Order: sequence, then structure tokens, then C-alpha cells
Amino acid sequence: MLTTTAAAVAERRVALVIADDDYRLIRPLANPVHDGEAMGAALKKLGFEVVVETNRDLRRMRRALDDFRQDAKGADVALVYFSGHGVEISGDNRLLPVDADASSLEALEKTSLPLEEVRDTVAATAKVGLIMLDACRSDPFSGTAGEGRGATSLAKDVADKVKPGLGRIGRAENILFAFSAAPGETAADGTGQNSPFTTALTKYLGTEGLEIRSVLTLVQQEVYDQSRGKQLPYVESGLPKLFFAAKARLDLPERERLLLAMADVTPEMRGQVEHIASDADMPLAPLYGALIGLDTKHLSAESLDASLREAADAFVKVRGEMKTLAADDPRVTELRRQAEEQLALGAFGAAQAKLAEAVDIDEVSRKALKVNFIDRTLSQAATLFLSAGAARADLNYAAAIKGYETVLSLYGEAGQTSLSLEQADRQSRTLEELGLLYTTVGNIEAAGRAFSALLANLEQRSRQETDPSVKRDLAISHIKLANIKMAQGDLPTALENYEAARDMLQGLTASLPDEKGWLGDLAMANDKIGNVLATQGDVGAAAQAYQKSLSIKLQLADAEPDRAYVLRDLTITYDEIGDLARTAGHLDGAQTAFEESLRIRLTLAKNKPDDPERQRAVAVSHEKIGDVLRERGDPAGAFVAYNQSQAIAEELVRRDPNDTDLKRDLSVSYAKAGNALSDQKSWSPALASYRQALAIARELAATDPGNTNWQRDLSVCLEKVAGVLDVQGDIGGALQNYQDSLAIADRLAKLDPANSDWQRDLSITLSEIGMLETKQRHFEGSRKAFEASLGIRQELARSDPDNAIWQFDLVQAYINYAYVAKDPKAVLTKALNLTLELDRTGRLAPRDKSTIKYLRGLLAKFGARKK
Repeated sequence: MLTTTAAAVAERRVALVIADDDYRLIRPLANPVHDGEAMGAALKKLGFEVVVETNRDLRRMRRALDDFRQDAKGADVALVYFSGHGVEISGDNRLLPVDADASSLEALEKTSLPLEEVRDTVAATAKVGLIMLDACRSDPFSGTAGEGRGATSLAKDVADKVKPGLGRIGRAENILFAFSAAPGETAADGTGQNSPFTTALTKYLGTEGLEIRSVLTLVQQEVYDQSRGKQLPYVESGLPKLFFAAKARLDLPERERLLLAMADVTPEMRGQVEHIASDADMPLAPLYGALIGLDTKHLSAESLDASLREAADAFVKVRGEMKTLAADDPRVTELRRQAEEQLALGAFGAAQAKLAEAVDIDEVSRKALKVNFIDRTLSQAATLFLSAGAARADLNYAAAIKGYETVLSLYGEAGQTSLSLEQADRQSRTLEELGLLYTTVGNIEAAGRAFSALLANLEQRSRQETDPSVKRDLAISHIKLANIKMAQGDLPTALENYEAARDMLQGLTASLPDEKGWLGDLAMANDKIGNVLATQGDVGAAAQAYQKSLSIKLQLADAEPDRAYVLRDLTITYDEIGDLARTAGHLDGAQTAFEESLRIRLTLAKNKPDDPERQRAVAVSHEKIGDVLRERGDPAGAFVAYNQSQAIAEELVRRDPNDTDLKRDLSVSYAKAGNALSDQKSWSPALASYRQALAIARELAATDPGNTNWQRDLSVCLEKVAGVLDVQGDIGGALQNYQDSLAIADRLAKLDPANSDWQRDLSITLSEIGMLETKQRHFEGSRKAFEASLGIRQELARSDPDNAIWQFDLVQAYINYAYVAKDPKAVLTKALNLTLELDRTGRLAPRDKSTIKYLRGLLAKFGARKK
């Protein structure tokens, strides 16, 4: 029934509005009569003949229905709206008139109106029927006078026969039912003059160009948004035709487009948005606006969560600015206020349009009135700062960057001496936001410039201002700039900035010990220093930095033992300590650190079992413990640990099969399980596990050839399979896998010669190829491979004498090279001496101690041959 306004006049539309709030025997309500009046007025505008009945008893409600059936007979559209109490009795939905009596089941049945009577009336009246019920869908007899449309407590003999709320209607031919809330959920009476449902209904019922079901979708999402997810209206439609309440229009306002898009969001994403919005204490709509603009099909669950939390953080920041930022011109102030309202509705475009109007006012004024130039320039900068923040909340990075860059240019025009403390602070935050945004979009060079400018800005402010928070911000700016230097491979400069931050924070926390957040910053600085030192091979100094961080984090955890983020940060430092200890060959220390990390993570996961990140952290801990157990010579124990990690990874991938990070985790778990099986010489199960890892690695590497981590994973998996094929006698298959791996390893090593991990990978691949060439008696090929591998390992061992893993790698390279060396005894002697030194200093892993006996045996054979 597609209609224009003229067609709507031609058809006959009738409506009966019933509103009850002055209940005599049960709790009265505040808004139903107001709701009925508002609904009646809205329907009249849409061409309905409207009858409004308020505060009727059961007899007069039935009389109203009879009159409606008779007077409206033959109408094209019939609508009945009820606002008041509702309940389900033994499967029957009933509306409660003002004389409803809940003293007994019999009394309640006799004094309530079956919804079926309303349905029959509508069906007998018109071709198209609409029934809209703004009645409580949760327990209407709660006994408390809360916001919901509930009555007083039922008598005991009534309570067990009455179900909370109205039950489902089921499809009714030619009739559409709209309920104010979903079955079993609470419908609010409202804090103003109207309920949320009726407010939305009267707002959107006349939306031009939308069919009634789309209109009700707007109503559903509006109520859902305004209640922050607590109330979602429910619709059951049996309409065979389209019904348009108003004339057609091609375009819809931004808010309406967003509400319609919200209806298509999956339940999982809806729950994720609600959770993040609750954490941020913000409306739902701005997050939905950001979500709908994302390419969710190609985002992992972790990336999606990070993007939404970024949007939430940006919204909270800009909302705070909008609430507190004042302007001298009342027109600018009013436009900013209107922008704030639009932003809360998720209407980013409308918000930015209002801010653009405010910018234009300042722009015109500052050019026309030179005497106000500086004031208007600063006002314009403040408004553009808000506009850039709104773009950031919409995850529109390009618009946000452009806005912040313009803000900086305006501050430059005004001059540094013209800035108040508030304006200087906003200038600093503009530089910080630019640095973060450039980092997000991958423009590291521009991010470095922004953070360098921020550092200079805060250094100047720290000389002029006495507020210690400025010095704290200066310390954090050192860390942000150092992060960029790390990404650029400039380790010395990064370390210099991290140490500057640490020194500042040490002084600040000593003078202000109650600033717990600043203690956390100091711990972070020490962690960062440890990371640089570990990368540079200074294991001892790195261990000291990590221990300082651990000491601070233990202090914070003791002060707030229930704060999840404090405990999570603590596990990160334990892992760093464990990794460093393992690298140095101190396996006892490594296992102790990893087990402590696991203990905390198990507690966190138990407290929030549905959190995938907490489960993933547990899997990582099991994996790290498995690695240590392997090095201790306990492959069976390692296999148990790897299996525990693998079970978690499999479950997480089952829950979210499109998350590439989780898939990679699973591939690594399969490979590590294969390692433990190989240690036990269980070749067939090991090969099966390795092939599972390889299948996932191939899939990931094919989807993104530029992802170096995935390319490296593929290289490693190829070699794992090759190793077992070699043992099983398939030399050709093994060599082919190694050659495929070599192509990847060589490309990565050339891509970044300073990356020690990639250099080590290449040395391992060359060594394995050399062994296979030796087996096939291709000695020239094996000599080249062994020499290349030995050269890489000698360079790594020289660069970090404390790295026990690299030192033992060199031992193995000597052993392999002995096959083709002119003086194999001299080479094996070097290998033995280095192994004995590792053993003497306690850095030789237990599983490698047999190497000493093996080398002595080989050298003894050479001595026997000489004799």
C-alpha cells in the first residue's frame, strides 16, 4: 500500500488510543496519559481519525473497543495504541484497566482485558491493522515503584500463575504488533513526560519515505540507544503489504541512516559495543557509527576491539572538551553545544557541520576585526580541535589529521606568548594526537616529527610552569619519541630517550609517591629500557631494568590486588624476565618467572572466562613453560604444556575463525607440539602435527605476502616437515622443503641485515641443507652451505657473548663444518672448548650436556687414527 500524502488522504485511517495511569488498586504510573495525548497528536498529523480514551475501567475499555469496531468499520488502516500496565496470565496476554485487582488470580482475570479482544477488533475493522503496546514486558508485579511499568506485588495464589510481561503473539494475518520491549525485558515509564518507546514512536512514525517496519526499526534502535542497551522494542508483523505513513523521500538524515544500520549488526558485535560503551560510560550510537564505518570482514577480533576502544577513548576526550570549553561569542558556544548533542547521537557529520559553522564565524570575525584577531584565532583553533576529535571518534583518520594540522597552524599565527595555560595544554595534546594518528596510519617519519615537536613544546612549558604533571607529560613524550626511534631501528637514540624518561619519573615519584599512575609509567620506562638492552645483547643490564620494573609492579599489585590491568602488566614483566633468563641459559629462573606469570593469568582467566585475550595469555604461558621443559630435556612434560596451549588455541579459532592472529597462534602450537614429539622420536605424530602447522602458515602467508612474520612462520614450518622427512628417508622431499624455506629466509635476511633472528634462521636453513648435501655426497654444495652458516653464527656469537643460545649455535656450526673442513680436529676442538665453557658457567642446557661426551668421542677417534 504505497502512498503519497494525497493517497493517504484518499484512504481512511482510524486510531483508538487508550492510556491508563491512575490505577486504583495497584501502583499508579506517571506518563501513560501524556503518552496517549502525544500519540494522538502524532496520528492526527498523519491523517488518522483519532479517539483518545484515558483512565478507563474494564467496562469502558470494552465499550471503547465496541464503538471503535462499529464506527471505523471498513477503514483502510486501523491502529490501536495502549499505554499502561500489562501482564500474561496462564499464556494469555492481558492489558490492565484502572480497576484491575491483583488480590487473587480470579480477580485479576476478571478485571483485565485479553489482548485477543483487541486483535479481533482490529482484524474486523480494517484491511491493515497496527497494534502498539507501551506496557511492561518484565515482571509487572515487582512490588517496587521503580521506573518500569509494573504494578504492586501479587498475592501468593496469583504469583505462580502469572508470568512476567506479555507473551509472544505469533504471526497474525494483516496485523502488526509493536511492543515497547522484548519479551522478559524491562520497559521504562520514562523520567520526563513520555516513555522512551512513545517518545521514539511519535518522533519517527511520520518519517518520510519509510515503510512501517523500517519506521519501527528506527524506534527499536532509538530506544535501544537512549537506554544504552537496556531496552529493545519488539515487533511481530503479519502485514502482507507495504504501509507508508508519510510521503516518499529519497534521502534520510544521518541519525536515521545510522539507526537503520544498527539493526543489521550481529548479536556478537552488538554485545561487544555494549561492553565497550559501558566501560567508557558513553552512549552506544557513536560507537555504532565508528563500527559501521569499519571493514569488519577483514579485521581480527583483537583489531576490532582495539579500534572500538580507540573510538570510545576519542569520544570521551572530545565530549569532555565540548562540555568544558567556553567561547566569548555566544553563537560559537551554542553551535558547540549543538555539535555535542549530535555527537552523542552518533551523527558525526552533523556534529562537524555545526563546528564548521562555528569556525566560519570566528574566521569572518578575525579577518574583519583585526583587534580581535588573536582571540578569534584561538577560538577557531579550539573549535577545530573539537572537530578533529569528532573525526577521531569516527575513526576518520585523514580528517582528524587535517584538522589537527590546521589547529597547529592557527596556534602558530596566534604566537606562543598569546596562549593561556589551557590553550598551551591543548597545543601539546594536538601534537600528541597527531603523533598517535601518524603512527596508526603508518607514517612513522611524520609521527617522529610530531613527537619531536611535542618534546620541544613540553620542555619549554616545563621551564615556565610549576605543575608537576607537565614534567610527567614531558617524560611520557620521551617514551613516545623513543618508540618511534625503535621502529626506525635507531636503538641508541631510543635508549637515550627511555633513560631520560626514567630519570624524570624517578624524581617525580620520589616527591609524589601517591601518584600510582606515575609509578606505572616508571615501570614502563624500565621495561622499555630492558627491551632495548636485550636487543643490543646486554643481558645483564636488561635483567636489572626488568627487575626494577618488577619491583614497582609488585608494589602496585599489592596496593590494588583486584585490578586486572595491574596484574596483566605484572605478567608481561615476568615473561620478559623469563625470556631473558632463558636466552642466558638460566633455565631455573626462566621457569620460575613463567610459572608465576601463568599463575596470575589463570586467575584472571577464571574471573572472566569468556575474554579471549585472557585465555590467549594463558596459552602463551603454557607455551613458554613447554619451551623451558624441552631445553631441560623433558619432552614429555613439554608436550603436555604444548597440548594445554593448543587446546585453548583451537577453541579460540573455533569461536572466531576469521581472526588471523588466533590462527597464527594455533599454527605455532601445532609446531611446538611437533617439536616435543620429535624429541621423543615419535616421527609419524610429529609429522602430522607439523603438517597442521604448515597448512595454516601457507594460508596466512598467501593472504599477505608482505607480512614478514607470516613469511617467517612458513619458512620455519617447511623446515619442521623437512626434518621429519629426512629422518624417514625421504631425502628428496626434505631437500625441496629446505630449498623453499631458504628462498624465504634469504629474502628476509637481506631485507633487514640487523635482524638477528632472521640471520639465525638463515644459518639454520643453510646448515640443514649442508647436512642433506653431505648425505648425498655432494661435498661442494655442503661445503658452501656449512661455511655460510658458520660465518653467520660466528658473527652472532661475537656480537653477544652472554647469549647462551647463540654460543651453542656456534658449537653446532663447528660440528657440521667439521664434515668438510681441512683440519676437522681443530674445528671439533673449538666446539668442545666452547661447550665446556658454557657448562662451566652454568649456561649449557641439560639436554645439550651429551654434546660434551659426543665431541670427546669424535676427538678420541681422530687421535686413534693418528696413532
